[in-house]
Order: sequence, then structure tokens, then C-alpha cells
Amino acid sequence: MKILFAVSEAIPFAASGGLADVGGSLPRAIRNRGNACRVVMPLYDTIAPQYRERMEFVAEFSVQLSWRRQSCSVYRLTEGGVVYYFLENNYYFQRGKLYGEFDDGERFAFFSKAVLDMLEPAGFIPDIIHCNDWQTALIPTYLNLFYRSRDAYREIGTIFTIHNIQFQGKYGMDMVQDVLGIPPAMQGTVEYDGCCNLMKGAIEQANLVTTVSPTYAVELMDPWFSYGMDRLLREHRAKLSGITNGIDTALYDPVRDPLLPARYSAQDPGSKKVCRREMQKTMGIETNQNPVVAMVTRLTYQKGIDLLRYIFEEMMQLPISFVLLGSGDWDYEQFFLDMQGRYPGRVGVNIGFDAALSRRIYAGADLFLMPSATEPCGLAQMIAMRYGTIPVVRRTGGLRDTVTDAGGGGCGYTFETYNAHDMLGALKRAVADYSDRELWESLIVKAMNQEFGWGHAAAEYINLYHRIADK
Repeated sequence: MKILFAVSEAIPFAASGGLADVGGSLPRAIRNRGNACRVVMPLYDTIAPQYRERMEFVAEFSVQLSWRRQSCSVYRLTEGGVVYYFLENNYYFQRGKLYGEFDDGERFAFFSKAVLDMLEPAGFIPDIIHCNDWQTALIPTYLNLFYRSRDAYREIGTIFTIHNIQFQGKYGMDMVQDVLGIPPAMQGTVEYDGCCNLMKGAIEQANLVTTVSPTYAVELMDPWFSYGMDRLLREHRAKLSGITNGIDTALYDPVRDPLLPARYSAQDPGSKKVCRREMQKTMGIETNQNPVVAMVTRLTYQKGIDLLRYIFEEMMQLPISFVLLGSGDWDYEQFFLDMQGRYPGRVGVNIGFDAALSRRIYAGADLFLMPSATEPCGLAQMIAMRYGTIPVVRRTGGLRDTVTDAGGGGCGYTFETYNAHDMLGALKRAVADYSDRELWESLIVKAMNQEFGWGHAAAEYINLYHRIADK
């Protein structure tokens, strides 16, 4: 089967979050199961020269977007056995960053149209186009509205994956005709609650819709989680399913990770203590034996930062140290910097993101805190367990699907309600168990033996691809 994976970011080329991990790992897992899976993404100017130098020119064509006509060049690169296509347009993608531009809607409308226009020039007509999040949501819509009459496009199926429903690609209705090029008679394909909503179009027009965990698929039927899309998703419930993401177990491997000061395994986890000591020094906290609680996160409401802020003083009454790596809302950043000043030697904060430091924190911490309000899947809890760091999480979305409580035979600590003291209660249980070295070492081994690779997810996606193609 031939699959084209359309995505706005993929490691190692461009990344802003977990979507890039999926774009860089899932296609390889699908290919390893005997399918011709290729990836298409924009050619950002931020892509490192060592990759750009290896790219081969494939084709050049023009893309019609309403009254605009822009050129597009296609380049090809094979990385990790997977063929990647990069779509180049200097006007749209030489911005010094991936997102956050005033014309993001236009930029990714161009990308979606260009993906469809490139198929014949590139000589790759897929059976399935797998689209991801709002940046590629127009592909199923454009395909059904404008391309089905062409022989090469007649049998192409589409699947749309919602990675985070909060970001839907919402714009004013004036954009539909002027930018998207969708005539008034067809504007209902992207109109939702009086707005132009690109994700709405994909949910309606794609053959199947998935989310990144089974629990998140259920939660999206609830208005509290759906950001207004629950009505539409209930209408299309029959084609919605949830498949839990995996992680790249070769990249996140404490046995071989070159970024760690020492290597260790589930069979011999002793050197985790070396990673712990070095991380404590790096983050400016005392190298004592108290458990280190860590967070590597975006500092936003979604990540449950309000809970932490509410009970931080109570939390610091426990015999713990706390380290944080992340950035986001200014007031959250300032709060943690203030706490670092208030608790010198016990709180270490690094505002920003450093991939190497994040891996040293995953390896060096004892507990990993994720009190998310919502969490479509979450990768951090799986990475933490891969490194033998025990997660403390709220039971929502993918956190519910991947972390089971130590009290029930699992290797994490969970709490149910979005409540600061419930979170603190879970953390207290974890800190109490930490003093039992035999118990704790057994939790480390159990966590490191969890299977979070992409094999299961790839198999489930392949089943969905066949479900579409075999109709």
C-alpha cells in the first residue's frame, strides 16, 4: 500500500512539539511493515544545511490559490529509509519560524493545495493521504471539491488525525473565497458556527478521523474537551477512533543515549544515580537524597500549571527538589523564576527549551509531574518511563491510557479530578513510596520495561488504511 503522510513538521528537520515526533517516527514504523510510506512537509528556511545539501530537485509547478498563483518546487530526501518530499516557496516558508505568522491560514492553504498538485509531477500517487492537524486539514476538502474528476485522484482515500483540537484553523468567512478559493456555493464545507474552520472541513470530508489516544477520542464528545467541536464529532462518531502515539525508542534509549553522563538499563539501572547527580548540579539544586520532581513542558493552562501554582508552597514542604524546563505564558515563567529565588538549592528553573538538557532531566529525575487539564496523548510521560522516571499524572487523554497507578500494580501515580490537592495527594503517595528503596527500584524496572514503541500504533493505522482502500 502507498501512503503519503502530510505533516507541517517532522524530526529531525523541523519541530515545535509532539507532532514532529509523530512525523519523524510513525511513517518509518509503517514503512517497516511493508508499505510505501512517504512524507511531505514544507521546506522551511530553518531546516539545517546538512539536510538541505542532500536534497534532490524533483519538479517545479505553479499552485493556484484563489486569484493568486505561486510557484512551488519539490525536493526529495531519504532519511532513515523514508522518502521525504519538501515543498519550497520562499514567500510562504522563509519566515525564520514554523508558525505564528499573520497569514498562517494562507500559508498552509498553499501547502495543502501544493501537496495535491505535486502527486503527478513527483510520480507518487498514493492510495491514502494521511493528514495531520489543521495545517493539512484542507487536503481532504480540496481533494473532494476540485480533484476527484482527474483519473489519478479518483481512488485516493484520506485519513485526518487530530493531535490537539484546540487549534482548528479558524478564520473569518471572508477568507473562504478570497484566500482558499472555495466558491460561495461550496463554502459550507468549511463553515462552522459562523467561522471558516479548516478542521471542520477535514472531519467532514476525510474518510476516517483519528485522535492520538482512545480516551481523547471519548473525551472529544464532551464540550469541556472539544473547544466547540463536540456537536460535529458526535455527528461523525462512526468514523472516529483513537490510536495512542508511541515514541522513538531508538532516540530515547538510556542504554545508548550519547547525551547522558552515564548509561543504564532496566537490567542494570544503577548508573541512573550518576545522571541524577549531574542533573542536580546542572540545574543548581543540592545533591542530596531527596526525590527530584521534574517537569519538561510548555507553560500553558492546558498543562495544569494553575494547579501547581496554587499548592506550590505546600508542595515544597515535602522533602523534595523541583526542576523545570519549559517556556510559555509570561506570568507562569515569572512564577517559577520567583520560586527559584525563594527556594535556592531546592528549585531549579530553565526557561526555554534545550533538547539535550531535557534528556538529562528525564534521566536524572525521580518523579515526572504532568497535571494536565487536557492531554490528547502526551509523549513526556512515556519518555520519562523509558528513562526510569516515575510519572505523576492526571487521568486524562493519553495519560489515562499509558500510566497506571502503582497502587493497582502499575508504575505511576495518578489522580482523577482537576484539583490541586488531589494532585498533591498523588505526589505525597509517591514521595512516601520513594523511601522504600526495594519498592522504588521495582517501579523503575517496571517503568523501563513498558513498551511504548510505534509498532502497535503503526499496525492500527495500517488496518485503517486497508479499511478505506478496500471499500
